[in-house]
Amino acid sequence: MSSAAPGHNPLGLYLKDRRAKLDPAAFGLSGTRRRTPGLRREEVAQRANISPTWYTWLEQGRGGAPSADVLDRIARALLLTDVEREHLYLLGLGRPPEVRYRPTEGVTPRLQRILDALPYSPALVKTATWDVVAWNKAAVVMLTDYAMLPPEQRNILRLIFLDPHVRAAQNDWEAVARFVVSAFRVDAARAGAAEEVEPLVEELCRLSPEFDAMWRDNDVRSYGGGLKHLRHPTAGTIALEYSAFAVDERTDLTMIIYHPATAEDLARLKGLVEARYGKLSDGDGRAIPS
Repeated sequence: MSSAAPGHNPLGLYLKDRRAKLDPAAFGLSGTRRRTPGLRREEVAQRANISPTWYTWLEQGRGGAPSADVLDRIARALLLTDVEREHLYLLGLGRPPEVRYRPTEGVTPRLQRILDALPYSPALVKTATWDVVAWNKAAVVMLTDYAMLPPEQRNILRLIFLDPHVRAAQNDWEAVARFVVSAFRVDAARAGAAEEVEPLVEELCRLSPEFDAMWRDNDVRSYGGGLKHLRHPTAGTIALEYSAFAVDERTDLTMIIYHPATAEDLARLKGLVEARYGKLSDGDGRAIPS
C-alpha cells in the first residue's frame, strides 16, 4: 500500500514536525549518527507504548484513524501542550479531545496587571466553576471585597444566593440569579467539571430553596456581554456594560470587565474608587487624568 501524498496527510506531517523538534539528549538518547533532527519513529513509538509499525503508518497516512487512547499516548510521548494535543485530535479524529477539568490556583502577574490597568472599570477573572481568582480595586468597590473572604467562599453562585449584601445590590435579583445558574450549568458541563461542582450544588440546594428550584429547571444560557444595574448603598444605582473574554491559553478562565454605561455612571464610580483608594494610576504607574 502506498503512502498518502504529503498534502493529504496533515496528521503525519504534524507528527513528523513535532518529533523533529524534540532533543534526543533530553531523553537520555544519543544524538550521534542521526540523519534527521529529533527523535526516531521507533523512539516515539516506544515512549508511547505502541507498535513502531503502527506509528510509522500514522506518519505515512496508512492504517486508518487512530483511537483516542493512541493519540493520548502519542501526545504524552511528544510532550505536547494542551493546545497541541487538541490540534492532534482535530487532525486525527476531526474533533477536540474530551475536556479534562483541572482546578485553577490563580492568575499570572501579567494578567493581574491587566486588571489593575482598569482603575474605574470593575474587572475580575473567574474559573469554569465560577470561583473568582483575581479582581481589581474597582471590583472591590462595586462588587465584593473578595480579599475579605476565604478562597472557598469566593464563588459567584454562593455570593448571589447566600450573601444578603450581594443580593441587595442586584437591581432584579431573580433575573440575575436565573441567568447565573443557567450560565454556570453550561460552563461546568463544557469544562467537564460536573463532578467537581456537585458538592457546591448540593450545598446550595440545601441552603437556598430558590437555587434548588432554579437548578431543577435545567435552563442553559450562554453569555458574552450585556448591561447590568447595581445598587450601591451611597451612590445609588450604577449602570455597567459588561463583556466576557476567554483568557488566552487558559481555557479554564474567563475575564469579565464592567464599564460604566454613561459619563454620570463613570463619575459616580470614580468617586467611590477614589474615596477608598485615592487617585489611581494605570498599569504603567501613570496617573489617570480627571
